[in-house]
Amino acid sequence: MKPVAPKWLMAEVRRAKKGQGHEAIEKTGRILAHLGLSTVCDEAGCPNRGECFSHGTATFLILGDVCTRRCAFCAVKHGPPQHPDPDEPEHLALAVDQLGLTHVVITSVTRDDLPDGGSNHYAAVVLALRRRCPEVRIELLVPDFRGSNSALETVVAAHPDVLAHNVETVPGLYEKVRPGADYARSLALLKRAKKLSPGIITKSGFMLGLGEEREEIGLVLNDLLAAGCDMVTIGQYLAPSLAHLLVSRYVSPSEFNHWREKALYLGFRSVAAGPLVRSSYMAQSFFKEVA
Repeated sequence: MKPVAPKWLMAEVRRAKKGQGHEAIEKTGRILAHLGLSTVCDEAGCPNRGECFSHGTATFLILGDVCTRRCAFCAVKHGPPQHPDPDEPEHLALAVDQLGLTHVVITSVTRDDLPDGGSNHYAAVVLALRRRCPEVRIELLVPDFRGSNSALETVVAAHPDVLAHNVETVPGLYEKVRPGADYARSLALLKRAKKLSPGIITKSGFMLGLGEEREEIGLVLNDLLAAGCDMVTIGQYLAPSLAHLLVSRYVSPSEFNHWREKALYLGFRSVAAGPLVRSSYMAQSFFKEVA
């Protein structure tokens, strides 16, 4: 039987979508649209869009808005993507300047079609930000680059403050949830990033409600910690449409709190866990816990 979303969760989703000021939401949207920039907030249908836009912040989506993979949970379009926009790094830096951001989160679609997986474009974005906004903290949420060490080295050499890569779910669900991805490869990326730059903050995240077992959740936490991960986010999977994977269960706030306390006990330096928590959820606040 398909689980029914609890009323308290739907109320939280409505609150987050509404945000805290229509005028501020429109202003953020205008700046992004004028510069031709994409966001995960829009492309992935994030429920926190209104709340984030009303605070003048967003999670930038670079390298286009079409992904080369077909993850069963994700609302981002998939198919043959266009060539990366060479002006995007400068436009993104200008948007960050105009929005007055002090902590920026940048992610991308997966670009398996590019020889470098888009790593040089990531580096160009960091360089543009360092030139225009030298004080801003930069958090990159990268794809797995198909396990390419050289691609990861290029990104880490650009010196972001945070290097994030999401495992998304437990290993037993990868074939169903993340075809084209590999759990061990994702862990290896996080571990290698730490070896390349011991001082870098590493971060990962995953969802509950996809069919995972309780024991598997604990396994993921232990695996991430063993890979040197400093920060972790745990959120509720919400199906973007009827064409996507169905939600297997809705996790209670008390269970999210349990996993937060468990992760902190294990040794993570910062943990965000809750129904509407996403990879970039309150990124600036949670970064302060490890700074």
